[in-house]
Amino acid sequence: MNIWLVLLAAVSSFLVGGLWYSPVLFGKAWNTENGSPTTAGHPAKVFGVSFAFSLVAAAAFAVLVGPSPGLEAALKLGALVGVGLVAASYGINYQFAQRTFKLWLIDGGYHAVQFLLFGLVFGLWG
Repeated sequence: MNIWLVLLAAVSSFLVGGLWYSPVLFGKAWNTENGSPTTAGHPAKVFGVSFAFSLVAAAAFAVLVGPSPGLEAALKLGALVGVGLVAASYGINYQFAQRTFKLWLIDGGYHAVQFLLFGLVFGLWG
């Protein structure tokens, strides 16, 4: 496993997530769909734990994609994992929790993009 690629993928995921959930993209809609603005904890903890989870996800993807996967294979795996595993799993939870389809599109969409981005990173440089 190339730790530098894992770090790059985690950083890319973290940056896209920051933009995705900001008021520039879906932050306002996400807060509305959740019922109210979230009361976040200390920013260092929130960002630190979020980045740690990004590292875990990037490392797991690295194991799945293997060494030197090629761009097409890595992107296909990213789509499969992001949409078929993560977003679909969110969909199950959101259905039982009576959460909105719009909220699922925001959260599931982020993870679809996150894993496609992982595929891009590992496919281009793996």
